[in-house]
Amino acid sequence: MTAQDSATHSASIAVAPKAGRSGTLLAGLGVVAFSLTFPSTVWGLESFGPWSLVTLRSLLAALIAGGVLLAGRVPVPDRRHWSGLVVVAGGVVVGFPLLTSLALQTSTSSHAAVVVGLLPLTTAVFSSLRTGTRPPRRFWIAALAGAAVVIAFTVQQSGGALSVSDLYLFGALLVCAAGYTEGGRLARAMPGWQVIGWALILAAPPMVAGTAVALCFEPVRPTAHGIIGLVWVAAGSAFVGLYVWYRGMAEIGVPRASQLQLAQPLLTLVWSFLLLGEKVSAAAPVAALAVLVCIAATQRAGA
Repeated sequence: MTAQDSATHSASIAVAPKAGRSGTLLAGLGVVAFSLTFPSTVWGLESFGPWSLVTLRSLLAALIAGGVLLAGRVPVPDRRHWSGLVVVAGGVVVGFPLLTSLALQTSTSSHAAVVVGLLPLTTAVFSSLRTGTRPPRRFWIAALAGAAVVIAFTVQQSGGALSVSDLYLFGALLVCAAGYTEGGRLARAMPGWQVIGWALILAAPPMVAGTAVALCFEPVRPTAHGIIGLVWVAAGSAFVGLYVWYRGMAEIGVPRASQLQLAQPLLTLVWSFLLLGEKVSAAAPVAALAVLVCIAATQRAGA
């Protein structure tokens, strides 16, 4: 028995770092996918109104998710999981895309990145309250430092101007943090792709009605940018990105995964420059280095 116990203990130690690296990689891929969401939304708004864009995005993502769930013959989740899936659907599938789309009608992609700068810290707080997780003090210090760097940089990048769109952005921040936290919790009970898949299916019926109404009031002006933007936010952000994100969170925990999103605003600024032609401050490399240091600190403290 002692020999077996020792062998089991050694095996668990050997597997843990590998699982941690895998989870970090998956969550990091999710951050890269999410960093393209704001620029893609700006492109999508060239062809669609904000309500049409969000409902069509959710419907396309639901079709993808439904096909994958059917192909995998995935059983319907237990009843106890549906309340959590409602939170994921309301926060991540509907709430965040809608509020950010409304904000991006008058806000630049660069300015909207400020909400993502606060999202990692807000998600860690939600997770701590919801799951009882208590990261060490060093984690919170590094997380606060990273959030401060991102906020200072993005506000400076946008000229420090505040507008009505900020109300939409702060609302998006809260609902998304709730959706991430609940999704990360559910991803411990079922695969991450099933979490987002069933959340998309759950949101599909109201999105069908929403699409019919929105298209009656918002004219469609098809352009290459508009179609590409719609396809990316549906397939890349709403399904693939959330799949790897929730799977990564399940492996390394919501607080540690959330801090990887500190890099997202800076990535969004890069995409905004390359795809939208928005100006990026020369301070970007300095801010990027500071954020990477904070991310490394949160990962060490969280471990």
